[in-house]
Amino acid sequence: MTETQSFVNVEMLETGALWHVTFGASKGNVLDAALVAELFAVFHRAATDPNLKAIVLEGQGRHFSFGASVEEHLPARAAGMLRGFHELFRVFLDASVVTVAVVRGACLGGGLELAAACHRIYATPDAKLGQPEITLGVFAPVASLLLAERVGRTHAEDLLFSGRTIDGERALGIGLVDGLAEDPLVPALDYVRKRLLAHSASSLRFAVRAARGELTERFRAEIARLERLYLKELMKTADAVEGLNAFLEKRKPIWSNS
Repeated sequence: MTETQSFVNVEMLETGALWHVTFGASKGNVLDAALVAELFAVFHRAATDPNLKAIVLEGQGRHFSFGASVEEHLPARAAGMLRGFHELFRVFLDASVVTVAVVRGACLGGGLELAAACHRIYATPDAKLGQPEITLGVFAPVASLLLAERVGRTHAEDLLFSGRTIDGERALGIGLVDGLAEDPLVPALDYVRKRLLAHSASSLRFAVRAARGELTERFRAEIARLERLYLKELMKTADAVEGLNAFLEKRKPIWSNS
């Protein structure tokens, strides 16, 4: 059975034990407020479905996601954007459902944050993964908390501080992704079917809660602090606004270091 919303398609497989969720509206599946709201609704519903064991998540088309909307990062809209985006991750973690990301093409910024929140990631060898926020004069609150959980602090800080993009092969080498395939949907579905479907749905949720309980509590406490840091301090700087405007105007930023 398949259910379609404006920007999110939910295909229910294995009599509803497995959801194949594809998302996207634009060419790069930009995570704007409308798309984030629909993903929030999917995970909110997932939290109460007693038969659901796993979600396989992928972007529609050639890319996973170019990331969050840059326009929504500007000072006038940043507070609303961050609140909505961070609420998505709160409900994602609270749902306590095993999640597997399928990554093709670009998986950048907020897109990588969404993939990194998943329990497993399968990608194409030529996928492009990165946290380029620093090149726009800002930082990535969710990745600042979750990326080190996957790759360790050294690799996480390299991606966060440099803003560089790595391919699937390098991502596999540092543990950012768990497997590579020309069609990563195949190993993602195989993992769920071979490793998870034999288990009790309710017991799997308890296992997820047990494994991620400390992370979920820490995320809730720390994301509020990072949200304040972003809105009350970072967005008061000239360089944050300059970096965002330069991106939108397709020019190099001129940093004042203030």
